[in-house]
Amino acid sequence: MFLRNAWYVATWDHEVGRALTPVTMLGENIVLYRLQNGKLAALEDACPHRKLPLSMGRIKGDDVECGYHGLTFDCSGACTRVPGAERIPHVACVRSYPVEERYGLVWVWMGDVARADPAEIFEVEHFGNPSWGVNRGESMTINCNYLYMTDNLLDPSHVAWVHQNSFASSACEETPLETTVKSDGVVVWRWMLDSDPAPFYAPFLQFEGKCDRKQHYEVRYPSNAIIKAIFAPSGSGGEGRELPDNTFLMDSYNFMTPVDENRTKYYWFQMRNFAPDDPDVSARFATSVRGAFEEDRVVLEAIHHGIANKQTPNLDLKIDVGPLRFRRKLSQMIEGETVTVAAAAE
Repeated sequence: MFLRNAWYVATWDHEVGRALTPVTMLGENIVLYRLQNGKLAALEDACPHRKLPLSMGRIKGDDVECGYHGLTFDCSGACTRVPGAERIPHVACVRSYPVEERYGLVWVWMGDVARADPAEIFEVEHFGNPSWGVNRGESMTINCNYLYMTDNLLDPSHVAWVHQNSFASSACEETPLETTVKSDGVVVWRWMLDSDPAPFYAPFLQFEGKCDRKQHYEVRYPSNAIIKAIFAPSGSGGEGRELPDNTFLMDSYNFMTPVDENRTKYYWFQMRNFAPDDPDVSARFATSVRGAFEEDRVVLEAIHHGIANKQTPNLDLKIDVGPLRFRRKLSQMIEGETVTVAAAAE
């Protein structure tokens, strides 16, 4: 169900301080906190004695003390104290997870600790570039399996019907989609030439009239996405062409962390190639994007319920090529992990 040898977003970095912060990821309960030097720690959120969540305990220096009988654990997961015991049992330990901060997000490695490489964290192009504006992201919990969300983020066509008052235009209904399969994920894209700008983007374009628009929907394994919106003056766009300076660019970064099989925590932020220091533009972007994602939430939760209770098989269409290719490869990766773990246990 889940690829474990991967970095997943646990929360925003400002949400973790000198307090015990519980999160659930891939069905595992984890407690996050900061050490006295500001670095992050991530531990299994269960004392080995009676499995009381450590998040119900307290921080003592850089250690965590269980709120039931005072067993204490350092940031490596080793037990440093068992009150009243002559010695600490060797099984008195909890799992410690590799954890990193990047782009204002807290990333946790959920698999084999020996394979945790921070260089594999999703790269955000232009982050920190002063000429690019950022509207700081938000998050929401969506009551659906994360794969319905990756399906949605590999499906530019849904925009025409789900987001009619924001991202849609008439060209979104019929222009064919292209699918590119990469080693790290799948891209579904298309250029829509000489079309009307979508309502959400129109106020921000630096040119008048019709546009050439590219939708670039890319999801990388296991569940991180970048959605690129490109608007150029009509006649100047198209694959492989050098775009004019007044081209509108917006990169939307989307990170889906499975809570369990039925819930997903969704994190996002957007970057744009104009108005880098304009808080009003950032606020307008944030409000509009949040509204569109709420539209997605309603649809995705209904899909999850519908498929879970289906009476007849669901139908795949030509527009589903990208999502199906993504699911097929991810399933193979998950199966490969399962086989490896099973072989190591023999």
